[in-house]
Amino acid sequence: MRRAFIPLVMMLAGAAPGLAQHGPVADPQTNTPAPARGGVISPVLTIDSERLFRDSAFGQRVSREIEAQSEELAAENREIEAALEAEERELTEKRSQLKPAQFRLLADAFDEKVQRTRAEQAAKNRALSEALDLERERFLAAAAPVLEQLMRNSDAAVILERRRVFVSSSAIEVTDGAIALLDETIGSGLTDAE
Repeated sequence: MRRAFIPLVMMLAGAAPGLAQHGPVADPQTNTPAPARGGVISPVLTIDSERLFRDSAFGQRVSREIEAQSEELAAENREIEAALEAEERELTEKRSQLKPAQFRLLADAFDEKVQRTRAEQAAKNRALSEALDLERERFLAAAAPVLEQLMRNSDAAVILERRRVFVSSSAIEVTDGAIALLDETIGSGLTDAE
């Protein structure tokens, strides 16, 4: 489920020439670029995209929702497991009272039920993973213009994934500022109607 936000970095890198034309707002007294949130002016910025999502209001909301749904699914799985175990014990107890052919029919039907139930629960688990992936994509779409603004304010041409950079100055790491800006602009990602 962990996924690097490479498409965002590539998109922002591709948008860099147009963004550089806008540049940051200049200080009227010195005619130098005004620093972005956190005071960073650099052509290259780094960001921890996992922390950006995880620590943002949007990511925290998604995490709470997915965790609650995961807990519900785990409780459902425990109930189903207990019911299947009871059914298996009952079937085992009946074995001595049934003809082998009758028992085989019941055992085969039970096995099919177990396999079908496992497939259904696995599909629910996959749906949760897909929901998380969709929310991450929504986050990226909403975050892109905010991060572009952060780039313009910093006179930057690119934002790189911090974990993919071998060595860099901590001064160009803008994750905290980006989280604050995202929380101000997109918040939890829910509209009033939701």
